[in-house]
Amino acid sequence: MIALTLATPFAHIQYEHWRHHYIFAPSGVYGKEAMVVSAHRLASDVGRDVLAAGGNAFDAAVAVNFVLAVVYQQAGNIGGGGFMVYRLHNGTTGALDFREIAPQAAHRDMFLDESGAVIKGKSLRGALAVGVPGSVAGMAALHKRFGSGEWAALIAPSIKLARDGFVLTDKAARMFNRYQQDFIAVNRSALSVVKNTGWESGQTIRFPALANTLERIAIHGRDDFYIGETSHLLVAEMKAANGLITQEDLAQYKVVWRTPIRIAYRGYDIITMPPPSSGGVALSQLLQGIEPYAVSDMRHNSTQHIHLMTELERRAYADRATYLGDPDFVFVPTNRLTAPDYVRQRIRDIDSDKATDSRTIKEGNVERVESVETTHFSIVDKQGNAVSITTTLNGNFGSKLAVQGGGFFLNNEMDDFAIAQGHANQFGLLGNEQNAIAPAKRMLSSMTPTIIEKDGALRGVIGTPGGATIITSVFQTLLNLIDFEMSAAQAVYARKSHSQWQPDVIMMERGTLSLFNMRGLQGRGHKLYPHPHFAYSLGRVEAIWIDDTGTLEGAADVSRGFDDAAAGF
Repeated sequence: MIALTLATPFAHIQYEHWRHHYIFAPSGVYGKEAMVVSAHRLASDVGRDVLAAGGNAFDAAVAVNFVLAVVYQQAGNIGGGGFMVYRLHNGTTGALDFREIAPQAAHRDMFLDESGAVIKGKSLRGALAVGVPGSVAGMAALHKRFGSGEWAALIAPSIKLARDGFVLTDKAARMFNRYQQDFIAVNRSALSVVKNTGWESGQTIRFPALANTLERIAIHGRDDFYIGETSHLLVAEMKAANGLITQEDLAQYKVVWRTPIRIAYRGYDIITMPPPSSGGVALSQLLQGIEPYAVSDMRHNSTQHIHLMTELERRAYADRATYLGDPDFVFVPTNRLTAPDYVRQRIRDIDSDKATDSRTIKEGNVERVESVETTHFSIVDKQGNAVSITTTLNGNFGSKLAVQGGGFFLNNEMDDFAIAQGHANQFGLLGNEQNAIAPAKRMLSSMTPTIIEKDGALRGVIGTPGGATIITSVFQTLLNLIDFEMSAAQAVYARKSHSQWQPDVIMMERGTLSLFNMRGLQGRGHKLYPHPHFAYSLGRVEAIWIDDTGTLEGAADVSRGFDDAAAGF
């Protein structure tokens, strides 16, 4: 391989001769002991400081999560939920499910009118869209089992930021401005984020009500959120807005410790999330499906490369819609879906020169794919513990409903259920009775927090936001790291495509394909969809990669116009 480094704002522009393509990548952040990568510089810096002061990866995770709830409110949260995959320094692995659940009063047809038609927007905005939050319970559970630092001290940085304020970035100001009318329409009183003249980069914003909530959580732990004062504020909001969540719903919420899915791929072990996340099952099918092919001999994002990924993705997402749901409520055939014989049978009809019509895989129809917003952070501490956490409100600012007196937004995760047969959620994902609404049931997710090992040693931590595109972005990043031998920064920055069975198209970022490769894919029968929504937003992966010398490279995707940052030492 010949590498040529040029002096540009995106350091490390490398020409890899044997693959005949350019990879433009911002420089990664390097460290010998510890690394944090998250969606915001302030959160990454706080996590690094916790690690530098002797805290472990789980302590840093608590601190990072609560800071993101202040400085990255479109996705960082205490009113949502998520998943964690972890690896201890001794090689022990596990997973924590703190996904939201449906309220007890929820029922299968709650978003349908008398004729059985879906009521537009009802599962996306307002109180009925809200699932019982799990984020605070998740942070409390991981801290109780693995934390070493004082709980209140870990939340202190987020309290200070909420109380004293922080300077808005361009991205943050744009996001608050974009949803001003939604905030006004959904909420019964004015929110602190509503500003008639709009927000501008460089202005300081403060959240006193959120600071008070975080102080109560710091003092009383999870009890404040689920049976204490904050729970009373949340229930009062539900009653005022005709929502379903009750005091009993909050009091009965429980996290679930689960066994992660392990995938062998080209000498690496991939550890990822089991159901009710669909990420691990789909990722297992994708990696097993592509392993027989000589990916490293393909040009990155060539016709052959994207065609093959698309064909595998169509089948994995069709299986997602058919078989997956909350394993505590329905039978999910995880072992069968991830069995090598099943994967071989599933992909045997792939034609290297022709696209498969998705209708021959499974019938389905999708009319739209709407806004996505999740957040992920990856952490490795100096003891060698690793944490991969993806957490979300679902859409940007979730339901757009904030708890009056609490200062935080609530999720719209009820939309992640299959609210009607054949009806797609906001990410264009279909489902069936496996993922139908039921009281206390967890809705299916695409979140795919992932950890990578090789020869018994930790090699990487990755994850990403992006709704339905999470799975395919993690998949492509793994191929970039393992097959194309990219650096973490290159793997994260590389332009990505996405296909999910329905709609029957290949979505792509600007710059993914050359004209030659576009014609090649169209010649195979693919429909290309350079939707503006995906111009720069596919695969904002937060990655840590560890080389053979033990050096950690943290790669946050600043290339897609966001505030992501890595911090290490």
